[in-house]
Amino acid sequence: MKGGKSNAGSTKAESKLSVKKGAAAAAKTKKSKRAKDPNKPKRPASAYFIFLEDFRKEYKEQHPNDRGVAAVGKAAGAKWQSLSDAEKAPYVAKAEKRKKEYNVVMAAYNKKLADGDESDKSKSEVNDEAEGSGEEEEEE
Repeated sequence: MKGGKSNAGSTKAESKLSVKKGAAAAAKTKKSKRAKDPNKPKRPASAYFIFLEDFRKEYKEQHPNDRGVAAVGKAAGAKWQSLSDAEKAPYVAKAEKRKKEYNVVMAAYNKKLADGDESDKSKSEVNDEAEGSGEEEEEE
């Protein structure tokens, strides 16, 4: 009987703790979530993912009955590790090229974003000043 009583008391305490933990976790996720900008450029693929694009095609031709993602991933990982640096070089070069293009596009995106923020601020400041002067006249 003692075991039964101690279990009942501990489950109540545990359930209270789990509620508190859940509430705290929910509060943290709400604060940290931000809206994603759909116009933001996507990051470029790494050398491994560029290799994976080519490897998937070859693997599906050789193994038409294997449809599992895990099987393709395991085979690709093993193949990538077995490649020498010379064999990885074309994929690394493509990745670097995509990274340079991404940096150019990202710089343009950031510049556009910064220009848009400054113009919005100046518009709001002008509007605030115009509204402020109108309110003062009404109060007098």
